[in-house]
Order: sequence, then structure tokens, then C-alpha cells
Amino acid sequence: DGVFIGLWLERHHGDELEAFDGFYTYFAARGFSYGSAPSNWKHMSAFAREKGKIFIASVGPGYDDTRIRPWNAQNLRDRSNGEYYDRMWSEALDAGAQVVSITSYNEWGEGTQIEPAIVRDGYKDYGSGGPGMF
Repeated sequence: DGVFIGLWLERHHGDELEAFDGFYTYFAARGFSYGSAPSNWKHMSAFAREKGKIFIASVGPGYDDTRIRPWNAQNLRDRSNGEYYDRMWSEALDAGAQVVSITSYNEWGEGTQIEPAIVRDGYKDYGSGGPGMF
């Protein structure tokens, strides 16, 4: 037996995920998709409860993949010294998410890392709070 989770990207995906035990939002760039917009999470959470599914809100500390995808600057989300991450956590909890996933622990290429590490030239650091902040 397993628990099977689908990715909710667009508004209409809710009904299309009926065969799954739940769904998650994945992207750390708020507003990148319908699912990654915290303004939609209360609706998605209510939908999950109504259907007996698990709603998993995905949070991230920011997003910056311009080092590996220079054409993708429109999705850059500044960490704002941890405020972005704090706000996403608050929105996930306020929406009633049963589970919260973190996107991601060590994705340096997308600027979503929160793992303890040494700052390397060319990558964003953790800001004034250092890695312990996250």
C-alpha cells in the first residue's frame, strides 16, 4: 500500500487529481502556477477536506534560478532576509494544510537551499541571519 500525491498546477487540476490520495503545490516561486499562489491555498485546502484528500502546501525561502536559467528572471523571488520564507509558512498554516513540504533543502541552482553550508562565490548567501535562521 502507498500514499500517492499529485501535483496541482492549474485551477482545473483539482478534479483531475481524484485518483490520488492528495496533492501538493511544489514551486517555491509564489504565483508561478495556480497551485503555487498562497492566495489559492484556502480553496485548495477546503477542496481537499471535501474530497477526503491530503493538501500539502509547498514553501520555500525564495527563488532565484537566473544563474542556470538567465531567461527566467520573472520568477525571481527575493528571500528578504527570511521574510519570504516566514510568510509562506504562515500562509500554509493559515490555509489549513495538513502537511507542509519544503522546496527545497539543497537546490542551490534555484536559490532555494536551506541546508547548512559554506557560502560559495556566485551563489546567494543566507542573509544577515546566516544558515541558522532557516
